[in-house]
Amino acid sequence: MITLTLPFAPKARPAKGGVVRRVVMGGKLSDLKRLPRYVATGVLGATLIWAPLLGYLKTAPLSYRSTTSLIMPGSGASASMNVNGIGQATSYANSAFASNAVSPTETYKRLLGADRIVDAAAASLNIERAELGQPRVRLVDQTSLIHFETTGRTPEAAQARGDAILAAFFTELDALRADEVDTRQDSGLQAISDYRASVADTRSQIEALQTATGLLSVDQYDVLLDRHLALDEEILKQRALLSDRAAATAALEAQLGLDAAVAAATLKLFADSAYVALLDEVARSEVALTEASSRYGNGHPRMQAAQSARDRSATAALSHAQSMTGLDAKALSGFDLAPDGARAQLLAELVRMNVEVSGAKEQLVTLEVQKAESQIALATYAPVAARMQDLERDFSVAEALFASAIARAQSSKSDVYASYPLVQVLENPSLPTKPSSPNRKLAIMAGIAATFMLLMSLAMGWIRIALISRLMNKPGAQS
Repeated sequence: MITLTLPFAPKARPAKGGVVRRVVMGGKLSDLKRLPRYVATGVLGATLIWAPLLGYLKTAPLSYRSTTSLIMPGSGASASMNVNGIGQATSYANSAFASNAVSPTETYKRLLGADRIVDAAAASLNIERAELGQPRVRLVDQTSLIHFETTGRTPEAAQARGDAILAAFFTELDALRADEVDTRQDSGLQAISDYRASVADTRSQIEALQTATGLLSVDQYDVLLDRHLALDEEILKQRALLSDRAAATAALEAQLGLDAAVAAATLKLFADSAYVALLDEVARSEVALTEASSRYGNGHPRMQAAQSARDRSATAALSHAQSMTGLDAKALSGFDLAPDGARAQLLAELVRMNVEVSGAKEQLVTLEVQKAESQIALATYAPVAARMQDLERDFSVAEALFASAIARAQSSKSDVYASYPLVQVLENPSLPTKPSSPNRKLAIMAGIAATFMLLMSLAMGWIRIALISRLMNKPGAQS
């Protein structure tokens, strides 16, 4: 056991050592002579605490804080526009929070504190930037909320500064969005110009081809081709009809024993009263000749007179028939001398069918001529139509690209929230009802806490000899 002896024991130290010991160890708990020193120290400490604190509270200028809240909608937006004859243009803006690489709230936080925002707000209030100060921006985790605070000497000044920051922020957003739209539009102007030139060039080639060849479009060539094919079909039908009518006419001619020309002449002659009268005269002379031949011989004068009368009547009838029909005597020898009744109808039908056959032949000739002309036109326009089709296809593609470029350029103007998402004011700048600085309650609480700690330190100093003695006499304090 090692016994530790204090070097400043009362009996072993001189008077000066006693003073040092009293300063270090303190006096007894019942020694009230120390009280004035402790009271003086406490009063001095309290003065050092409360004098500057109360002076600050009395002289510090009041400051008011206005708060504003912004929110960003999380959904995207889309728009579709249909243009008749051109096509459809669709614009779609993704949600502001669709990408993890870029945080729109952080972007707007930085923008709210940007120098040009603060400068614009200070200029709108006619104050210096240093007087306006920097807005305090705070983001709320797991939300799309943005809070910022502005301060002022009065509640109205704090609120006005918040309104100024807000107005400058939205003005800058509009300027950024407009600049983005203009930049996109400028980048598409060259493409639109190229597409317009391509459309104009193709249109010029088509017009030159139309002027040189007379073919206006591929549709015109298709119409010519359809007409040519229709002529082929019509010619086949006409040939079949002609063959049918020719066969029917030939059959009727065979049945009647004369051709259509003789039938027509027969109907014409028997429609003439003079010729009919001549035939009647021939018939009477034939009757007289027959009666004379039954009574007299060939050399009898009456027989010869009757025969001469018959010949004169027949010659007159034949001469009249030749003058009316233009046929010779041989052709007229086959005349039907009984064209009355049903036979007359058959002769008329034969004439009608012969006329139809002649008309069908002429129509067939006309169709074949049209087919030949159509074949020449098709052979001439075939390469032109192929070239025209290529040019029209190029024109359609160029026109579609041109229209699409214009539609994209126009629809991009509505997509103003592509890079700078929509932000709305959730809470307008508030009008504070009490100052935010100086905080009197906090200052007084700090003064009370400092005073309490001073008193605690004085109390610890009052009882320090007892505490030190206890610590020194603990088991294990000596070794």
